[in-house]
Amino acid sequence: MATIAVYDIHKTKVSDIEISDAVFQSEIKEYLIHEAVKIQLANRRAGTVSVKTRSEVSGSGKKPFKQKGTGNARQGCKRAPQYPGGGVAFGPQQKEYNLSMNKKARKAALRSTLSYLFNHNKITVMDTLALDEISTKKFASVLGLFDLSKALLVIGSENRELELSARNIKGVKVLHANGLNIVDMLKYRNLVITREAVANVEGALQP
Repeated sequence: MATIAVYDIHKTKVSDIEISDAVFQSEIKEYLIHEAVKIQLANRRAGTVSVKTRSEVSGSGKKPFKQKGTGNARQGCKRAPQYPGGGVAFGPQQKEYNLSMNKKARKAALRSTLSYLFNHNKITVMDTLALDEISTKKFASVLGLFDLSKALLVIGSENRELELSARNIKGVKVLHANGLNIVDMLKYRNLVITREAVANVEGALQP
């Protein structure tokens, strides 16, 4: 098993821990990462955009004038697209973008992303991220010690002080281990994860 250093909030190394090769040093399957990102972004779409067709707008279906003898082009009704207030021809309609990925492939994609970050030294393990109080300034100074301008913080259990201290810092997001996802891991440059969260992730992503 590979090992990784564990730091406290003062950037003092407190120990080394072994991490699972199956999770953090697995084969990097780029096609699975791409598929998982595509599915996650598609599932965020609401798909609620819609316009009314000529059959849905209000108005009479009566011909605006007789078929022949007026010199004008024949018309069916004022709900037609060429009339103001008429229906829209070939406009957008409600659509579901929901896609799915089987559990085995989703786990493999997460392992591939974690392995990519580990291989590029983008993972920092913290012994704990417990803070004495809610303070954005103090937590920003902690990030400054580690030179982390853009970071995804993964915690193993609820940490109210941390979550409230980090929420107003630009480029920082806090996630619970069970909410770990590929889009956020790729969006932020660094992954900061607590020792407890490492154990949770390893337990959930074992092949």
